[in-house]
Amino acid sequence: MSSENQPPPPERPSLASLGRDIEARRLDPRDIVEGYLDRASKTKDVYVRVTAERAKREAAAAADRAKRGLRRGLLDGAPISWKDLFAVAGVPNEAGSKLCAGTTPADDAPVVARAARAGLPCLGKTHLSELAFSGLGYNPMTATAPNIFDASRVPGGSSSGAAASVTHDAAPAAIGSDTGGSVRIPSAWNGLVGLKTTHGLIPLEGVTPLSPSLDTVGPLTRTVEDAALLYAVLAKRPAPDLTSTNLNGAAFYIAETVMLDDVAPELLEAFETSVERLAQAGARITRGPAPEFSEVLSIAASHGAIVNTEGYAVWREAIEARPNDIYPMIRERFRSGAGYRADQIDFTRLEIQRLQRAYLARTAGFDAILSPTTPNHAPRITDIADDEAVYVRENLAALRNTRLGNLLGLCSLALPTAATPSGLPASLMLTAAPFAEPALLRLGAAAEYALAS
Repeated sequence: MSSENQPPPPERPSLASLGRDIEARRLDPRDIVEGYLDRASKTKDVYVRVTAERAKREAAAAADRAKRGLRRGLLDGAPISWKDLFAVAGVPNEAGSKLCAGTTPADDAPVVARAARAGLPCLGKTHLSELAFSGLGYNPMTATAPNIFDASRVPGGSSSGAAASVTHDAAPAAIGSDTGGSVRIPSAWNGLVGLKTTHGLIPLEGVTPLSPSLDTVGPLTRTVEDAALLYAVLAKRPAPDLTSTNLNGAAFYIAETVMLDDVAPELLEAFETSVERLAQAGARITRGPAPEFSEVLSIAASHGAIVNTEGYAVWREAIEARPNDIYPMIRERFRSGAGYRADQIDFTRLEIQRLQRAYLARTAGFDAILSPTTPNHAPRITDIADDEAVYVRENLAALRNTRLGNLLGLCSLALPTAATPSGLPASLMLTAAPFAEPALLRLGAAAEYALAS
């Protein structure tokens, strides 16, 4: 692992620490934003566009509020980046695709407006997988964001530039989207915290769609505290109280169906070590089956994957009008959604509802389930670019554990754990019931502390 790709040092500030420094008048939001804009200008393939004028204007307003004692909250003046599928007024919104080149919204997406009202300056728009339809983050049509641990490897997708903006210190935190793992996979492969929120919690208007019934919005951060604070801003909910959290008596379930299959040895060892640390901190661990996982994957494979069918319905006209303007691997993945009958898709949706009820009944006595976030390490770019079969295999593997939470309507939190012997990161995923984000984040804060001890 080359020296320029070493993980970021721990002294890089969290979003919350910046907010506290602004509150204490130790830092000025204008200086903070200038620093991040300077670093953003020096990073390659992270930002599609830097919104310097807007960021400076918003930072100046935050500085004025701080001076007058009128701050809008802890994060007022602390800047963030946005994945390039969130509408930012007057800025092209191209979703990593030539098919969307020049698309410029007149208004902010509601979720972007929420962050602006909370005082968070917008640093710019970050690169992503084409139309957000890949877990790998490889995008030969626009740019592939750099993986902080090894530049020869993919960064994870689809919120690839979002992760890179944080790890390369070009933003203290980032906002991405997650339809099958697109917040959690790049978080896992770049040593970050990633929160997948419950579908319907955060508005999707003004967010370029992939699969409208599965798309979600979530933050990529350095700490669980930052994820919790951004959850509160984006969802317009109270921030969960993370003080005095602990794992004494916390009940975790390890699903031995699907999620532990074919996990890379280093990642499986890291997972078991993490589970042991949680147990030492007072958590109760139970292992058992979750047949709903294998059933939902089987039904999607035989009767139609929702993301493929919805994705092709959304993008069919644009793709077929200009098929050469989309990477063939992504194009054919979209086209795979064309061959299913309406009754097959209806059957898939009904079965998913049944399986969600069964899964929630099975896990009702537990606070969350534990799993490796991904079963595989980030593959090398040359391996997936040169071999279609490798691309398909690695993409499906990357998405396998995370997509279960999307299909079953759950919320999930990816937490970084210790690096593996190869120097690549490992990640632990906690998955909880729909709309259980406050409890999940409290558990995550306690787990974060236990894993760091």
